[in-house]
Amino acid sequence: MKPGVHIKGTKAGLLFLLNESRPFSTVLSELKSKLEDGSNLWDGPDTRVLIKLGKRQITRDEEKEMRRLFSSHKNLIIHSIETSNGRPYLVEDQGIQILTGTVRSGQILEHRGDLLLLGDVNPGGTVRSTGSIYVLGALRGLAHAGGEGDEEAIIAASSLYPTQLRIAGVVSRPPDEWGESGVTGMNFAYLVNGQIAVDKMHHLNRIRPEIEWKGNRFRS
Repeated sequence: MKPGVHIKGTKAGLLFLLNESRPFSTVLSELKSKLEDGSNLWDGPDTRVLIKLGKRQITRDEEKEMRRLFSSHKNLIIHSIETSNGRPYLVEDQGIQILTGTVRSGQILEHRGDLLLLGDVNPGGTVRSTGSIYVLGALRGLAHAGGEGDEEAIIAASSLYPTQLRIAGVVSRPPDEWGESGVTGMNFAYLVNGQIAVDKMHHLNRIRPEIEWKGNRFRS
């Protein structure tokens, strides 16, 4: 497997090549390790840093985390962050996107960000998203949330009977107890201790308390 971070010295400064095929969380972990390795490379004079993301676009939060890692070395000054295809390196925050329809066998629905699908995902159908996936309908195909390494992503459905679930890099095939009697009502899947777990939707606030609606939030 190719490294997530490759560093080259150039006349313009230090070039950081970030592997676009690896989850960005993995790339950031490798970057952190390299910047903390105690090398004398980080103790020299002020040095311009050029960051190449490949075809990847990143979120504002991902950019902040990356800049925070470099900030531990005051002499490393980020001069530019670029993609290889000329697109802006920051992805636009469009919030949750709502789509309607049925994803049939052989079809693949892909989305960047959080996705709300008003419809069914039939066996043989696939839904992929870099964020969370919410299906107001039956999910009986494959769903892959957090496709670029977001381990906080969830997969929720009115009827959750998938052939396979993936969150970030973790894959789960539903066990036998996921039968019709085991997951009645609306449920969601999430990562815990490196494994995919399933729970009732009304328990979501236990693992995502920051998004819980409070009854008195809008009272004066």
